[in-house]
Amino acid sequence: MARTKSILTEARQIERAVTLIKLGARLQVLESETDLSYERLLRLYKEVSGKSPSKGQLPFSTDWFMTWQPNIHASLFLNIHEYLNKTSELEEIDTVIKAYQLYMEQTSAQGLEPMLSVTRAWRLVKFVDNGMLTMTKCTKCGGHYVSHPHEIAKHFVCGLCNPPARAGKGRQAGALQLPSAGSRQLATNEAE
Repeated sequence: MARTKSILTEARQIERAVTLIKLGARLQVLESETDLSYERLLRLYKEVSGKSPSKGQLPFSTDWFMTWQPNIHASLFLNIHEYLNKTSELEEIDTVIKAYQLYMEQTSAQGLEPMLSVTRAWRLVKFVDNGMLTMTKCTKCGGHYVSHPHEIAKHFVCGLCNPPARAGKGRQAGALQLPSAGSRQLATNEAE
């Protein structure tokens, strides 16, 4: 006897797929996170976004998350995700969706251009789940940042406490900007 599909379950899956498409998820994410057929997902993708989905492989390297600005964005997202994981009873993909929406709100509120796509955010969670990346506490500020699992936590300093030499110096709109040493000294002198 063939198993009957639940209309409510299918409706939830379609709603989840539509939300992911609107957030810009790649088709491979939809295939992985729903039970809908490839053909239905393709039709849904075209209907919702008005275009065909992007072709090509998903990003697979953990290295992107280790560079300065992407690490800060990835860490913000992952901290939100971990908080939601502990405080709510959402399914994993719904936690990713909600955490990504909150990440987008935070970057927008700060006037920053989001660096993390929903597909990269989803991949980041998969990397953490598989032990390829982890969160490590900064010994200076106490924040938790994305790092390699073999990072020596005893001496870990985040990219905000110890930015690379050229970090935050660019004039790109929406990028993180760090005050120069001169302006930090001026602000310190004015405060005294």
